[in-house]
Amino acid sequence: MSDFLNDINSNLLYIVAFVMAFVTACIITPLSKKFAFKVGAVDMPKARGIHTKPMPLAGGTAIVAGFVITVALLAPTIKNLQLPNLVGLLGGGLVITVVGLLDDIYDLPAKIKLFFQILSALIVVATGTSIQAFSWPWAPGGVILLGSFSNIVTIVWIIGVTNAVNLMDGLDGLATGISSIAALCLMFISILNGEPTAVLLTAALAGSCLGFLPHNFNPATIFMGDTGSTFLGFTLSVISIQGLIKSYTAITIIVAVLILGLPIFDTFFAILRRVANGKPVMQADRGHLHHRLMDRGYSHRRAVLTLYGVSGGFGIAGILIAMDDIKLALIIIAIIVTVWFADFISKHIKVNNKRQ
Repeated sequence: MSDFLNDINSNLLYIVAFVMAFVTACIITPLSKKFAFKVGAVDMPKARGIHTKPMPLAGGTAIVAGFVITVALLAPTIKNLQLPNLVGLLGGGLVITVVGLLDDIYDLPAKIKLFFQILSALIVVATGTSIQAFSWPWAPGGVILLGSFSNIVTIVWIIGVTNAVNLMDGLDGLATGISSIAALCLMFISILNGEPTAVLLTAALAGSCLGFLPHNFNPATIFMGDTGSTFLGFTLSVISIQGLIKSYTAITIIVAVLILGLPIFDTFFAILRRVANGKPVMQADRGHLHHRLMDRGYSHRRAVLTLYGVSGGFGIAGILIAMDDIKLALIIIAIIVTVWFADFISKHIKVNNKRQ
C-alpha cells in the first residue's frame, strides 16, 4: 500500500513540475521580449533567413527561468537526490545561458562559444556525471567499457548535442518543439529506469519548452536565440546521461541517438556537406533539412510539423528499443523513412510540374 501511495505522490510531483514550468515560461516570455529589445538582443533580417523584420531574441530566458525555478523548488522533495549531479547541470547550464545571451547581443566568435561549451561540459564531468559504459549488442559481452576515455566521450557528447539543437533552430518553433519531444521521450524512459531526478528534470524541461512554444510557433513573435537553443541542447545531453546512458545494462546508446536523432543526423550531414564543399565547418549555410524542405515547396508550418513527426517517430522507436521491442522499433523507423521518402518525392514532382 505504501509503495502504491509513493507512486501516486511521485506522479503528482512530475505533473506539478510540468505545469509549474509551463506556466512560469508562459508568463515570463512577454517579459523576455521587452528585455531582448532593451539589451539589444535582436535578430535582424538575413539573406538566408525567413523573417523580414527585426525579431527579439533571448526568449530562451523564459525557458531557462521556467526550468530552473521549477527544479529549485521541487528537487528537494526527491528521495536520494544526486545533488552533485544536479549542481553540475545547473552550474554548466548557467555558463551556457550567459554565453548564449551575450552571443545574442554581441554575436560572439565561434571559438569563444566553443571554449565555454567545453568549460560547461567540464563542470558536468567534475561533479560526477559521465558516460562510463554503454551496452552494444555486437560488443563482446554486450557492453563497451570506456575506462579512461569516459570523460572525453562525455564532453564530446555534450558539446555535440548542444550544437546540434542550436543548428536546428532555423524555423519558428522547430528547436523548441523537437526539444520538448525529446524531453518527453527521455522522461518516459527515466520512469522505466526508476530515475526520479531525471524524470523531474525532463518534466520541467518539457513544460518550459511548451510554455514558450505558443509565442515561438509560426508566425513567431519572439525567438529563443542561442540563449535558449544552446541551453536546451546542453540540458538534454546531460539529462540523457544521468537518466538514460548510465543505465547501460537496460538500454543501449542507440536509444539516446534515436531520441536526439534528428538534430544529431542533421548536424552530422551538415559537417560532411561543408567539408566536401571546402567550407569552414562552423560556417552557416542553407543546406539544413528544414531549409531543404522549404526550398522543395513546403510551407513553414508544414515543414515544422513534418519534422515534429519524424522526431516523434524516432523517439518512439528509441522507447521501444529501451523496452526490448527491437522489431517494432525497426518497423516504425522503416515506416518513417518510407513515408518521408514518398512525401519528399511527391513534393519534388509537384514543384517541377509548377516550374514547367
